[in-house]
Amino acid sequence: MARLADYFVVVGYDLDKRGGSEGQGCILQRFPEKDWEDNPFPQGIELFCQPSGWQLFPERLPPTYFVAALTDINSERHYCACFTFWEEVDNTQPQKGLSSEADEDEDAGIVQPSQLYAPKSLVLVSRLDHPEAFKNCLGLIYAVHIDGLGVPLETLIGNLLTCLIPIAGGSQSDIEASSLTITLGAGDRQVIQTPIDNSLPVSGSSTAQLFRQLGIVNVLYLFCAALTEHKILFLSSSYHRLTEACRALLAIMFPLKYSFTYVPILPGKLLEVLSTPTPFIIGVSSFFRSETQELLDVIIADLDGGTVTIPECVHISLLPEPLLHQMQKSLSMVLDPELELADHAFPPVSTQPSSPKIQDKEIRAVFLRLFAQLFQGYRWCLHIIRIHPEPAIRFHKAAFLGQRALAEDDFLMKVLDGMAFAGFVSERGPPFRTKDLFDELIAHGVERICQEEGDPQKGMSHIKELAEQLFKNENPYPTVTVHKVQRPTEGSHLRPHQALFPHLDEVTVQLFIDHAAAKQKAAPLAVRAEVKCTVPSGPPLGDVADRNGNVLANSARRQEVVRNCITYIFENKMLEAKKLLPAVLRALKGRAARLCLTQELNQHVLQNRAVLDDEQFDCIVRMMNCTLQDCSVMDEHGIAAALLPLVTAFCRKLGAGITQFAYSCVQDHMVWTNMQFWEGMFYGDVQNHIRALYVDEDEQLSPAVRGGRSALEIASEERRLWPTLSKEKQQELVQKEESTVFSQAIHYANRMSYLLLPLDSSKSRLLRGSALGDAESVSNSYVTNSIAGSMAESYDTESGFEDSENSDVASSVVRFITRFVDKVCNESGVTKDHLKALHTMIPDIVQMHIETLDAVHRESKRLPPIQKPKLLRPVLLAGEELVMEGMRVHLISDGREEATGAMGGPPLLPAEGAIFLTSYRLIFKGTPSDPLVGEQVVTRSFPIASLTKEKKISVSIPMDQFIQEGLQLRSSTFQLMKIAFDEEVASDTVEAFRKHVHKLRYPQHVHGTFAFTVGRSCKMAPEHKHKDENRYLKTLSKSLVKSAKKTIGWQFIARKKDSPSAWETEGNPQSQVYEDEISVSEEAEPASLTLSSTIKSADRQTMSNVVERACCRDYQRLGLGTLSSSLSRSKNEPFRISTVNRMYTVCRSYPGLLIVPQSIPDSTIQRISRCYRQNRFPVVCWKNSRTKAVLLRSGGLHGKGVVGFFKSPNAPGPGPSQADSTSLEQEKYLQAIVGSTPSYSEAGGRNTLGGFASARASSSDSSDKMRQPKIGALMKQVIGGREDVLGTFGRGGRWGSIRSGGRPSTYDPDRGTGPPRKEPLQANGGPAEVPFVRQQKARLYIIGDKSQLKGGKPDSFQQWEVIPIEAFDVRHVKASFKKLMKACVPGSSFSEANTTFYRCLEESEWMRLLHKVLQVSVLVAELLDLGSSVMVSLEDGWDITTQVASLVQLLSDRHYRTFDGFRLLVEKEWLSFGHRFGHRGARTLAGQSGGFAPIFLQFLDCVHQIHLQFPTEFEFSQYYLKFLAYHYASNRFRTFLLDSDYERIELGAMYEEKGERKSQQACKSVWDYMERLNKKTPVFFNYTYAPEDGEVLKPYSYISNLKLWDFYVEETLSEGPPYDWEPTRGRAERVEVEERPRRAAPRSRRKVVRPCYDNLHRAVPDAIAKLLQDLQCLEAELGQAPDRWKDTWDKIKAAHRTEMKLESRETLSSRGVARAPSGGAMGRPGSGTLYSQFRSTESENRSFEGILFKKGALLKPWKPRWFVLDKTKHQLRYYETRQDKECKGVIDLAEVESVMPGAPSMGAPKGVEEQAFFDVKTSKRVYNFCARNSVQAQLWMDNVQNCLSDA
Repeated sequence: MARLADYFVVVGYDLDKRGGSEGQGCILQRFPEKDWEDNPFPQGIELFCQPSGWQLFPERLPPTYFVAALTDINSERHYCACFTFWEEVDNTQPQKGLSSEADEDEDAGIVQPSQLYAPKSLVLVSRLDHPEAFKNCLGLIYAVHIDGLGVPLETLIGNLLTCLIPIAGGSQSDIEASSLTITLGAGDRQVIQTPIDNSLPVSGSSTAQLFRQLGIVNVLYLFCAALTEHKILFLSSSYHRLTEACRALLAIMFPLKYSFTYVPILPGKLLEVLSTPTPFIIGVSSFFRSETQELLDVIIADLDGGTVTIPECVHISLLPEPLLHQMQKSLSMVLDPELELADHAFPPVSTQPSSPKIQDKEIRAVFLRLFAQLFQGYRWCLHIIRIHPEPAIRFHKAAFLGQRALAEDDFLMKVLDGMAFAGFVSERGPPFRTKDLFDELIAHGVERICQEEGDPQKGMSHIKELAEQLFKNENPYPTVTVHKVQRPTEGSHLRPHQALFPHLDEVTVQLFIDHAAAKQKAAPLAVRAEVKCTVPSGPPLGDVADRNGNVLANSARRQEVVRNCITYIFENKMLEAKKLLPAVLRALKGRAARLCLTQELNQHVLQNRAVLDDEQFDCIVRMMNCTLQDCSVMDEHGIAAALLPLVTAFCRKLGAGITQFAYSCVQDHMVWTNMQFWEGMFYGDVQNHIRALYVDEDEQLSPAVRGGRSALEIASEERRLWPTLSKEKQQELVQKEESTVFSQAIHYANRMSYLLLPLDSSKSRLLRGSALGDAESVSNSYVTNSIAGSMAESYDTESGFEDSENSDVASSVVRFITRFVDKVCNESGVTKDHLKALHTMIPDIVQMHIETLDAVHRESKRLPPIQKPKLLRPVLLAGEELVMEGMRVHLISDGREEATGAMGGPPLLPAEGAIFLTSYRLIFKGTPSDPLVGEQVVTRSFPIASLTKEKKISVSIPMDQFIQEGLQLRSSTFQLMKIAFDEEVASDTVEAFRKHVHKLRYPQHVHGTFAFTVGRSCKMAPEHKHKDENRYLKTLSKSLVKSAKKTIGWQFIARKKDSPSAWETEGNPQSQVYEDEISVSEEAEPASLTLSSTIKSADRQTMSNVVERACCRDYQRLGLGTLSSSLSRSKNEPFRISTVNRMYTVCRSYPGLLIVPQSIPDSTIQRISRCYRQNRFPVVCWKNSRTKAVLLRSGGLHGKGVVGFFKSPNAPGPGPSQADSTSLEQEKYLQAIVGSTPSYSEAGGRNTLGGFASARASSSDSSDKMRQPKIGALMKQVIGGREDVLGTFGRGGRWGSIRSGGRPSTYDPDRGTGPPRKEPLQANGGPAEVPFVRQQKARLYIIGDKSQLKGGKPDSFQQWEVIPIEAFDVRHVKASFKKLMKACVPGSSFSEANTTFYRCLEESEWMRLLHKVLQVSVLVAELLDLGSSVMVSLEDGWDITTQVASLVQLLSDRHYRTFDGFRLLVEKEWLSFGHRFGHRGARTLAGQSGGFAPIFLQFLDCVHQIHLQFPTEFEFSQYYLKFLAYHYASNRFRTFLLDSDYERIELGAMYEEKGERKSQQACKSVWDYMERLNKKTPVFFNYTYAPEDGEVLKPYSYISNLKLWDFYVEETLSEGPPYDWEPTRGRAERVEVEERPRRAAPRSRRKVVRPCYDNLHRAVPDAIAKLLQDLQCLEAELGQAPDRWKDTWDKIKAAHRTEMKLESRETLSSRGVARAPSGGAMGRPGSGTLYSQFRSTESENRSFEGILFKKGALLKPWKPRWFVLDKTKHQLRYYETRQDKECKGVIDLAEVESVMPGAPSMGAPKGVEEQAFFDVKTSKRVYNFCARNSVQAQLWMDNVQNCLSDA
């Protein structure tokens, strides 16, 4: 029996403290006043009576009731039933504690209420959970008080506190004892029923209500979150619903019990509890909703709104399939039975859901069945390690997961590791105890559940049976549930004058309590004894492989191979065994074969020992290693456990008294370092020995273990007999069990030392990086782990090098074994004396084994060495030298599956060979370990300068030799080496190798890189002398001025302006002398105008070349700075070449010659430059030859120059200042730029922004229509979601961020998946054009950083517009590149479903960065093509600015798409304008911490994307870009080493000396190297090159149109990366050397080409390259001197054109329509296409032609035109006359919908018959045509129709 209520408390408003900001409650009275001994009074009850705070209200509220749950320090729950009503309070004092409904403002105008009401609570505190009974009792007390019934309140409370009810429990026959009728003495009667089984929770109807509030899916999320220990918070405005929701969540978790913080109602003053790091289930009033929004790791369930909010950082593991689907279906059938029958034509009549209480039990039955399926067979995985004096039971998690085949299930793993399951094992593990419904379900119901999986109706009948049992447990005697409780009269709480709740007499109540205590002491109540029995274990878990017949059938042959091989080994038939060994190693990948191996080896062990010879021992060890390598650390299948006794049994004799066991050769597996593995093994062996203590003799003699009793059954019987044994017998059994555990602990200390101590104790292979050193650091807090992971990643420095760890092997093993012994002995109840003895023995055991292993190690070295493959030496490049000789290593397969045979073909990896460290590269060369492909040669290499990450790894692979250490090396050229050093490589050698790698990767100075040290015999580069560091600068300055003056003095030279033809046809730009005319600033210093006569001749030659540099040559081609012959007329030119930066004093990262406006003097430039970052002021870098618009680049503005930059010129100011003058000069500078570009306008309204759309919609037939962009849609692609922008774009459109956080989710309707466009497509149903405030388009657009342009004001009088954008910085590129490398060259295979290649590629966001750069570049190119100049002013002006400026010029100017043009573009924009190649590439030790930032690689990738969409527009091939991308990071050439021209001149690396050029090794420029290579082979040439004149490329930039560059993923294992050519060496030498050992074997001409092994471009060349190779071979056979491939190609093209012209003339007479002369066949002069290069005759491009009359647009007359139908291009073109070469318009036949006869209209040609008219209808308009007669019209219609049909 137990008390119904422990305490009765009256809590009221504390009127003494009502002056504060918040009211407080206080306990007015409590009964009894003294605490019960067995149940102390809980503190803080007053907080829970008013969870939202104690407040006064201006009106009386109806009474409320709810139950709060408090948990004490002993984890026992106290239920506080709170009945609250409101009473009047005195309002004579000013009140500040009003409710939230009254404003707290203290203004005098506020009228205070005349009467206030304070809450008062009657509280019952009980350990029993009877909320309805508590409600009735408290309601009765309130009714007696409010209605004035003649019953003393003290009597009611005394009877309540002395009421005793039966404790839950008992059998079904004791139903009457489970119910009790009580009365409080006011004529009331209540029947209180206690549950039959106290272990089953009581839920009422709360579970059904929770599902109605949140729904099935949301509740399942909460259920999984609670089981996996997440934080859950309920929100509701009702306290009662909060309690019921928490009660329901705990009910469906049965049989697991929640063991973390559980507070159904949390007071507002304790909200800081929500920040606790531990999991919880808490309910909070929705009044505090705003204060819960900042919780980042809490799952919030809103009961009122029916929503569950899961934060992004929280990942909830859901139920495994198919259990999740079955749960959803079963719950749906319970909650909504009509759903399944909703579509039936004749549904059954009775399909209504059950009543809420029955439905509640049906839901709980569904969850009971779920847990029965999850924990099916759990009792067979319990290890009983002690029976007496108390049972000690542990759960073998690995065996349970292995037998259930759920080792990879995240949900079940977290549940089994949780505290709730630990309590489940400790509570339900004992075999002799009381049973409940779940035990019966596990024992007898699981098989029924499995059988009913396919039949929902049978499943529902089982659910209803379980629900009936649950309902009967809560309501054992439903017929007695008749209550008679007095209720207060209706509306009694609204009476105007109510009596206050009286002060109760403590003495009277205490007399009741004392009298009841004395009565109970005199006649104690009988307590029902618990009925204990043996808990059945249920059906055993059958092995998954045994239940799956297919698995057995497929593995039978493999097991037979394993058995035969083992038989051959022990019969000493080693030749036969070695033949089968490769097949056995492959078969051991399967689990069945591994189990078969352990079983077969057990049969050959006699008396725990099996002595083998050397060959037998090696084979057995190799098979054991192969078996263990695929075992997980958890060993869920018991493979390592089965091998553990075998590795201590198999051995070989090494000498007199020295034996080597197999355990010394199988130590390199992580399973031996797993503490849980050793615990499971230990507990299993202890259980077997404990069982042997109690088993009968006949069972010991029985060989069949299953025939005897299990350990749990024996333990149950022993626990039943335990009370009947004498104390002596009990003590004897306890000592026997403890001795058993103690002996096993000693045995396992020996076993662990076997596997953890290495053969060579001086090396700590296994301990380093394993869990031995930090076994106790495992955390169950997911938040803590995630934070620790992020911190660890943040400490991963950019250098990528890890320091080696030195640890004492013996001490590490002793600590590990000691922790193991402490844990298992404490859990097994070992005494302290025995534990102390174990601590003393462990160091002696370890030391003894170390001495034994030292002797074994010495003898093992005397064994004959195993034959290993011969090391192959690599072929080095010219000037490349070996730093370290080859070290024998094994190249391990990484995450790329192509080379491992997983994608088909033989496995090329792992491979055995050597790694070589040279002054330039890291090279691995070897042969595959698989004997089937052993004749292949595997090569993997990368430049040492491209190394980005080096770390140590632990490697476990099946090999004969022992592997000691491993390294993982990752390079920015997308190569990855995972190498394991052979045992012959000493640790010192490995450390020396790492140090050399670090030294070569990060030299002290740039002179230490390979590009400078090549050919110096690996000597360190001399230190640069700073004494003469400005010699080059001084000489350069004088040479610049001299050359400029000389050029101006050439008055007899007359040149045409804007004449690019001379530059397009130039041969070698370095060998010609150009007579350029350059204007010089008139403010140059007089002293600098005289050339020193002391300059050496070599210096003069070097410095005179600066005028021929990329910038100057390109300025001349573009017509920038090219002046007339007189200085006086030079002022008429808009721009000039300034030498203000000749000494690099204005800006060190700019070139010496710059293009600035003619009207700006150099002194102004020096002042303006200070306003820009790094002094990079705006300069012109390109001019559009058609629109004369210019492209400018600069750095971002400094903060000090931003305000004045946008200040209105008419703004009043206090006075002139330096800042104002600088801002004024800035504005004048921009005005000068605007004034230097002529206003470009075109017909059709293109000179205004408002005319863009109208011009687009017009139906003009001019050829300029093709160039009209849809500027609004193009700008929308760049627009983000921000509105606070500057300039006149601000109102109509929003210019967004390049660094937008979200991924683009919507796409422009113009985007397509077809071929890209050179002109933008027209919108079909797209969004409206972006309106702009300024109708007149701006002359200059400035693209700048948004963060630098805040606070500016637009000025309508200015002629420039500002486009502020947020540019992503270098950190984003570096982070994205790291993720891209891990996706393309992963270190391990993608095991999890959420880490696939495409998922990792998406998460890297590399494609998104490309998309943004291309998007901005296309927009700038559009603006330039429209005649507006653009200034790109982003970041410091050397990263994104360079990318955008280069891409814009590449898109707009076809010259940059040639070999010479692209080189010129890179030299000008990247080298001369100072991209920081040295800093971004981390070339030296100083840049090590900065890391690798591939800005230039990103630019090359953008060029690759454009190249893919326009393959005929580039003279160079894709291989050209890959070659540059590789050597950009290789440091083989000096081109990309330094940061600016200033540094190159300072170090003397600007130009190569003539003497160096003659040297074979001195090709220091990648351009010269590629030029030499291009002359020998067409590897860089694009055979489809056929550019269009004047075309501006406009590629698609959407992510769906971008392709991953194959440079990132392709690999050539046959020869390494195909980018290190050496033209001076013939490849015949390599072939001869490699083929020499194979000459004896017959050679086959058949060749198998594999993508990951062979170079596909060389193995399978294209047709043209193959023909050129065959031609060179024929010339060599005929003894002729071979011509250069370019000469041959040009001859073939010229001859082909001549043949086409002749054939064209011959076919003129056979045509029905006159042809134009052959010279004017093409529409544009000199413009070839892809099709014209390979056509057989010219007639294919002119399928049909003739004169047609065409009607113009609205109000335009009919005009005759010469029409050409082109079937190849699918076009209908027209010209003015047939001799005209300029195409006037094009009708795309892809847009033609129909061709039909027409009718004459107004203005039609006279005298033509009506049948001569026909119409062509397109998607845009209808074209009206008129032929000469009806025959010609029909002929035109048929030809057009045939062309449409052919398409």
